[in-house]
Amino acid sequence: MRRLLLLLPAALLALAGCRDPSPPADGGSPTADGRSGIEGVVLVGPQCPVVQEGSPCPDEPYSAEIRILDQGTQELVETVVSGSDGRFRVALPPGSYLLDPQRPDPSAPFPIAGPIPVTVVEGEYTSVTISYDTGIR
Repeated sequence: MRRLLLLLPAALLALAGCRDPSPPADGGSPTADGRSGIEGVVLVGPQCPVVQEGSPCPDEPYSAEIRILDQGTQELVETVVSGSDGRFRVALPPGSYLLDPQRPDPSAPFPIAGPIPVTVVEGEYTSVTISYDTGIR
């Protein structure tokens, strides 16, 4: 038991030494610690050419690639893909970002979604809804 107590401080010091507290060499933001970021859902619609009362035609969840840019420098910070349920979550340090939803086929005009500015606050996840337009009218 005594040996275990003596080894515990050495083990804790060794683990503490594994963390790199220095900022990135490129001068970018420090890595997010998981306490803040962006979460949301991606939807695509309309799904019907004419929506009628009593016959709902809700937007559907959509799996899409979303590029996250630093709003000031326009540099790519992260890329995330929403799941089949349309949901995504990415840890980011506080700051101003621009979500840039990508078209699945760049040569096709639809589905398409516009950029969305997002501000991440310390200790919070900012919720967003990204809506892709199918072009159905």
